[in-house]
Amino acid sequence: MDPIVELEMQCRRAKLASRKLAYTGTAAKNSALEHIADDLLSQKEVILEANAIDQLDARKIGMAPAMLDRLALTPHSVDLIAADVRSVAGLPDPVGEIFDMRTLPNGLTLGKKRVPLGVIAAIYESRPNVTIDITALCLKAGNAVILRGGKETINSNRALVKIIVGALERAGLDPNVVQFIDNTDRSLVPHLLKMNDQVDLVIPRGGTGLIKFVKENSSIPVVAGGAGVCHTFVDASARVDRATAIVYNAKVQKPSACNALDTILVHKDIAARYLPEAAAELAGSGVELRCDPRSLAILGSLPGLKLVPAVDADWGKEYLALIAAIKIVDSLDEALDHIAAYGDGHSEAIITEDYTNAQRFMNEVDAAAVYVNTSTRFTDGAQFGLGAEVGISTQKMHARGPLGLKEITSYKWLVYGSGQARP
Repeated sequence: MDPIVELEMQCRRAKLASRKLAYTGTAAKNSALEHIADDLLSQKEVILEANAIDQLDARKIGMAPAMLDRLALTPHSVDLIAADVRSVAGLPDPVGEIFDMRTLPNGLTLGKKRVPLGVIAAIYESRPNVTIDITALCLKAGNAVILRGGKETINSNRALVKIIVGALERAGLDPNVVQFIDNTDRSLVPHLLKMNDQVDLVIPRGGTGLIKFVKENSSIPVVAGGAGVCHTFVDASARVDRATAIVYNAKVQKPSACNALDTILVHKDIAARYLPEAAAELAGSGVELRCDPRSLAILGSLPGLKLVPAVDADWGKEYLALIAAIKIVDSLDEALDHIAAYGDGHSEAIITEDYTNAQRFMNEVDAAAVYVNTSTRFTDGAQFGLGAEVGISTQKMHARGPLGLKEITSYKWLVYGSGQARP
């Protein structure tokens, strides 16, 4: 069959199946999710074997370490994916929620009812866990989903989608609510992005190139994000031990993640005390530091550090690796100006013991998630208690930050009358 015709048929099947899923009860949806979680565990070896093939192929073509890290599955990571699916099953079902009910002076009673968006197309790269995360959230929120993963995860995704389809059938749900584009030809993506009569929302997850392409070529509404240039500002009043531990976690715990730290901003009054301790801790895990002249002057004579003079391109760069830029600033104002200039609205943090500075940072930083005295690595659907996420939006319309169940629903107005006619 012609690939474009097949794609169009998949979209139509998803749209048709979404109509019944929209009013399917919570018990049936949760049953499907529990089956998915069970089968992820019982078929773990099958999943890992498929993922091993993807990893081998990726290494053969010289895939970057950050992308390899995102691609790889382990027995523990499969356990965590299954646990996230169960978490989604345990969350309240947003569909059908009635809210904002009120009675007008003319006697009309009106309010809002939460409803699914319809069909969501997810276009993503590298991360096979996204296949499960997005599917779980879309099912619970009553949405059909069209999955278009990258060619680098094709074998992993095939194994995962087979599990999903089997779980849907065992739960008595129409398997057409999940459509997987098995063809890795990139020329299909522009066609998918024009199918606004069948698809209600597109969510791209990947690098800036993918996100830019989807935004520029889609006739379907897009919620985009994921790429993140994340800063942590160590204020003059910060506790050195706390700042050292937080920065280490934000940079080292998973450097390939979009919420990992990229730039450390340090107040001049604490730099001489803080930087040697922090740099030594980071160096222990092999972190390369791109230093401005003032931080290089403090750290340059210390042994065992991987130091590189920073250049202009280091500011506003998402490294996705064990690399961090360091800049010493004269004030909170300068830190805020730097973040405004080079941040992209993902996750920003301040480490401080000064309440006024903490509140200023919270109020003035324009980002999806703003932190005081903790790591930016918490910007994650599961960590926020959402079960999982379909993505992290750095936009302001219609949702921002980790996209959980409520963020992939809409609402309709309910209006009850008793014979009123508009005058």
